[in-house]
Amino acid sequence: MNHEEIAGKCLNLESMKTRGELGQAIAEVVISYSPRDLQQMRWNFSGKIRDINPELRKKLEETITGHLHGTCQALRLMNQQGTFARMGEPLPAYAGAYWKMVAAQCSAGDVEKVRLRFLKFLLSGFCMFVQELPGHPVGMPFPGGDTVQVIDGTYYCPVREKANDVDSALCSFCPALQTPESGYLKPPVNASRHRKEEFLRQTFDRHHYNG
Repeated sequence: MNHEEIAGKCLNLESMKTRGELGQAIAEVVISYSPRDLQQMRWNFSGKIRDINPELRKKLEETITGHLHGTCQALRLMNQQGTFARMGEPLPAYAGAYWKMVAAQCSAGDVEKVRLRFLKFLLSGFCMFVQELPGHPVGMPFPGGDTVQVIDGTYYCPVREKANDVDSALCSFCPALQTPESGYLKPPVNASRHRKEEFLRQTFDRHHYNG
């Protein structure tokens, strides 16, 4: 798969209107990748984090390995069971912008590296838009001990508004909210999403949070 082919697939993904349509379209691309491609993604990730704290590195590798395999298995199973045909919920208005971003991120560079980069974005897009899960998996650790969490059905990520690396490309599309600063009270239990978002806003305003 070369740059032009990826650009064409991004245009197709951008045209999808429902969660099910997008899930089906993503599945059709992902199944063209091999298990070795997934393994290579794991090796590439391990190489990028080889210089960090060994304990954190081990946790990250375990989390990412489980996330990659779990996401691929979920996608294949949903495709086999015809689940996508029953998912008629409309995609958020900004979903199209995600695939424009992906096309730009995959428009140049070594073809093989770009092909695997596209797979990463496909799986992330599947998580965020089809499954409505965070781009970073629940339990993923970050320096300082914070992790992606789910509380009362709402996802919280410690780098949602703070990421400054390539993964920041995902953050503006992620359904997770920014985790309150360490030591803050937990979000209200059994509250609506609006109530939780208001809790975060007031927390940030009260403590002059500036991201």
